[in-house]
Amino acid sequence: MELTGSNAIASSSCSPYSLPVVEYEVFLSFRGPDVRTTFADFLYRLLDRPKIRTFLDDEELRKGEMISPSLVKAIGESRIYIPILSPGYASSKWCLQELALMLERYKQDEGSHIILPIFYLMEPRDVRHCKGSYEEALEQHRLKYGEETIRVWKDALEEVGQMTGWRVTESDRQGAVAESVFSEVWSHIKGNYTLLTNELIGIDSHVNHVMELLKSDFEGGINVVGIHGMGGIGKTTIAKAVYNKVFTQFEHHCFLEDVRETLSLKNDGVTTLQSKIISSILRDDHMVRDASQGIHIITNRVCPRKVLIVLDNVDDRFEFGQILGEVRKFSPESRFIITTRDKRVLELLQVSKLYEPSGMSHDHSLQLLRRHAFRMDNPLEDKTTLCEEFVKVAAGLPLALEVIGSLLFRRDRKFWEAKLIELKRIPPTKVQERLKISYDELSGSEKQIFLDISCVFIGENKELPFYMWSDCNFNPESGISTLILRSLLKVDVDNKFWMHDHVRDIGRMIVREEDEQHPWKRTRIWSNEDAVDMLINGEGADLVEVLKVDMRYEDFELMEKEFQNLSKLRYLEVHSGRLTGDFKNILPNLRWLRLHYCRSIPININITKLAVLDLRFCPVRDDWRCWDKIKAAHRLKAIDVSFCDQVTKVPNLFGCPSLQRINFLGCGNMSGELHIGDLKGLRVLNIARTKITKLIGGFGRLQNLQEINVGYSRLREIPTSIGKLSSLKILVLDRLDIEVPKLPTSLKGLSLSSPRVPNLLELKDLEWLHWSRALLIPGDMWKLSKLKDLELWQVECSRTRTLILSSPTLPSSLNTLSISGYQFVPLERLPNLVNQSNLTYLDLSEIGVHEIAGLGELRMLENFDLRDASNLIDLDGLQHLKLLKELRVYRCDVLRKLPSLSNLTKLQTLKIFRCPLLSEIHGLSELAELSTLRIIECRKLTGVMGIDKLESLQVMKIRDCSSKITDCTSIEKLPDLSALEHLRELKITGCNQLTEVIGLGKLESLRELMITDCALIKKLPDLSALEHLWALTIIRCNQLPEVAGIERLKSLELLELTECTSIERLPDLSALEHLRNLKITGCNQLTEVIGLDKLESLQALRITDCASIKKLPDLFALEHLRELIITGCNQLTEVTGIERLKWSRYFTIDERLKTQKRLEHERWELLHRANNSRPKKWSRFHSCWGVCRKDSDIISL
Repeated sequence: MELTGSNAIASSSCSPYSLPVVEYEVFLSFRGPDVRTTFADFLYRLLDRPKIRTFLDDEELRKGEMISPSLVKAIGESRIYIPILSPGYASSKWCLQELALMLERYKQDEGSHIILPIFYLMEPRDVRHCKGSYEEALEQHRLKYGEETIRVWKDALEEVGQMTGWRVTESDRQGAVAESVFSEVWSHIKGNYTLLTNELIGIDSHVNHVMELLKSDFEGGINVVGIHGMGGIGKTTIAKAVYNKVFTQFEHHCFLEDVRETLSLKNDGVTTLQSKIISSILRDDHMVRDASQGIHIITNRVCPRKVLIVLDNVDDRFEFGQILGEVRKFSPESRFIITTRDKRVLELLQVSKLYEPSGMSHDHSLQLLRRHAFRMDNPLEDKTTLCEEFVKVAAGLPLALEVIGSLLFRRDRKFWEAKLIELKRIPPTKVQERLKISYDELSGSEKQIFLDISCVFIGENKELPFYMWSDCNFNPESGISTLILRSLLKVDVDNKFWMHDHVRDIGRMIVREEDEQHPWKRTRIWSNEDAVDMLINGEGADLVEVLKVDMRYEDFELMEKEFQNLSKLRYLEVHSGRLTGDFKNILPNLRWLRLHYCRSIPININITKLAVLDLRFCPVRDDWRCWDKIKAAHRLKAIDVSFCDQVTKVPNLFGCPSLQRINFLGCGNMSGELHIGDLKGLRVLNIARTKITKLIGGFGRLQNLQEINVGYSRLREIPTSIGKLSSLKILVLDRLDIEVPKLPTSLKGLSLSSPRVPNLLELKDLEWLHWSRALLIPGDMWKLSKLKDLELWQVECSRTRTLILSSPTLPSSLNTLSISGYQFVPLERLPNLVNQSNLTYLDLSEIGVHEIAGLGELRMLENFDLRDASNLIDLDGLQHLKLLKELRVYRCDVLRKLPSLSNLTKLQTLKIFRCPLLSEIHGLSELAELSTLRIIECRKLTGVMGIDKLESLQVMKIRDCSSKITDCTSIEKLPDLSALEHLRELKITGCNQLTEVIGLGKLESLRELMITDCALIKKLPDLSALEHLWALTIIRCNQLPEVAGIERLKSLELLELTECTSIERLPDLSALEHLRNLKITGCNQLTEVIGLDKLESLQALRITDCASIKKLPDLFALEHLRELIITGCNQLTEVTGIERLKWSRYFTIDERLKTQKRLEHERWELLHRANNSRPKKWSRFHSCWGVCRKDSDIISL
């Protein structure tokens, strides 16, 4: 197996709700006779094991000429595409249609899809150039489908042939290759920072000061601002306020809270931070394996962007270079804010822009104290003198004022006076001791809850801990309320616990003080090192109540003997461990068992007092002994065995009257009937993506049930008694082909796949509705006056069905509206939008209407997506959307023009894709805030006037925050680009009539430049002024004779010249000290590459099909070179110096080329080992692949 080509990985987008509406995650395309019973079967079984939702597409199951709307929808919704390009793949018209559609969606929905091609018994170059069986197949198709269709298919094959993938040969173990593909898919599948907001006092001056530091020029590199000061002074609050104020000015942004806490993790603190940064910036869940991989990804994919990154609460363990790489690699427009208690940390990081917040002024301090002590700014109660004294004691520290004020709330004067005396005895420098006074006033159970949260439950949803605390008689409702009133705890909008790090440290300090020397004699152990040491060494630990241990970096078994002394343990969390033995006679006080991703679990556990059983992603089987005990677990409140795919039978929960939460999500092999009638306390039921067929019992008696998710299950019916569930708030019935009964009027959220909802208009409290297969839409939906979010989409449509809209008026309360999939269902008309004054997001996809009535009335609209409106003639009213920020218009076949965009002064993103009749775009010059412009395959477009005035335009490239002008074959001239001083990335592709790019040489901020398939360009400006340019790619510009100025591009790391057949010479490249990747392909007139031997940083070199090159310099000095391809250079007879290189990977050289001397046997062994250890995947510019073969005088393919 070999890995090939280049790859583009994109980010995912998030739904506003966590409830799934997308059916597939992976789309697997293949030709059945070639791979159905071999590679495709291996791969599908691997993907199905963790229940990755995979569309298994076998072309032999097709009928007709065109792929169906449901299949089009599956491709559109899938995030990852895997085409298996076998020898017979191109013979299938359906496979080619799918591949073209995959590429189309991949390009248009930038950041939303990934393509992972498999070259099965095929050479990537044969796919890329349509040779062999592919050439024959396309010729046969040409007779039936015509030149235009063949061109689209060839373009798709060419593009996918250049991507990174897996090359499967006859000698490969196909199962092993499939496992490699699965690992890559899983890395993308597995799983914004929400700032806590409150009314702030006296913060404006601090924010303004930091803002000025951010705005000011910074000599020598990126702008980093450091905020330092004692704990509780308000550093994090200031950073959050600044972040909230400026993040919209950046392409990407992230707020990393409590870096000090993350770096305290022994094994993976650095990679955890890197993963958070990469995931936030690229909007894609990404787990970093090691620090070097993290730095590589950040350098190549984060650094080029304009980013805002806040690093909160940093200590001396933070090293910028080890976590984020070289500072100079970041865009000069990026900004960093670092907060720390220790100024020396900022000095070590060489941060020169420092800000130290002063304490609050007397007036602001008094206002903050009163707000918390009296819950008002100007109280009637006369304690003015005491308030003044407390303000003096707090010394302007906001956290102290908040905590002390909250402590005094509703207390009498005597209590105030006593606490004032107590506080005055504590020195002002001992802030934690002063704050601990508030802890000392808590009751015993409130202290227990406080310590639990500060040690292990920060960021945890409050519901599950409530079950444990309630069973321990801690009275959590009252306890949590008290902690919030005392300002020791906050609960965010997602019901998750949050604590100020200073307050958290107080709690942990209290636990550590229980025994400074012996962690196992404390009540709580949360440090992984302490937990592992205690379990391995078999220490006593009879005081431990809470234990958390992560075994991802340990490899030993935990048996019952390690836990036998933990008699007081009530909470046990183990991640990725191997637990063996019988636990039925130990842990007598265990209330919450949380085992995640464990490789093995105990054969039995003591469930006598268990309130929460959480075994997600664990190997639970039907014969697990605890299943028989569950029905006697009278105190059990929650059971979660989600994604435990070895469970095939529905557990018997008949005897669990206290059960409130059931989560069987993703147990794909669980089948049968679920008895729930006696579970009268049940509040949440999730059996989505199981094979459960029926709910049995008195369903209507479950009056506490609030959430039901049965989507993608095998239920044959919903009990009619569901209408009696007066507490039900959320109901998910996705992809169930059943008749929907009358629903309870208490619903706030509903997602379903059914043509009709019998009592829809009675659901007066409905806030969001996601409705697929919607065919009968009530004319008076306006009665749903609380509805905020409405999605209507059609799947598996019949062309003969009609949509009934008797009086298409929607609720005026809507904020978001999405209508899609009605392209083949003839809408009479769209719902009238005239009354949608609150609408901020509109998505219209696959609709067949001729006009959009009322579009101009959407005065609050900020985002507008229009896709596949095949009959839409114009967009009248668009010009009135003055608050519009993002506009995307895709595949509108008869759209000829857009209204002038000059009034859309807030527009930041404009993307137009495949509108073949669109001939003009007016008003671009007035879009002062436009940062993203993308125009693709608009073949009638003759010009893009006004882009020279877009001073905010930052990027012109193919993906992310991008601006791309591609395949606009009629464009002859672009305006002068020299005024675009912020432009960082530019891509111009397929503009066949374009002759020049004026102003290109003056784009001093440019970092990436790609010009492709512009056949008439004869000259480019001198590029020597582009001092920040790090990537230059020029492909198939056949009349371009030279590229002037590249020898002075000091920052250049990547240079690619492909099929530029008129280039005869290149300047001396020896000064390009940072060049790492050099690719020269198909430049037939090029005779030499001067300075190649001086490129000491070069890591990858590819010179292919350059027929006139006769000699290359000695490569001996290229000590960092790891990848080399030299093929097809017919006049080149010798390559010298390569036998002395320290190869660590592999390379390819023509068999006829002689090396300087015979390789020693040991040298061959080193090369052989390097080739066998090559990595599984290569980026676009690490695309050199090949093999070595033992031969007397040559290294050959």
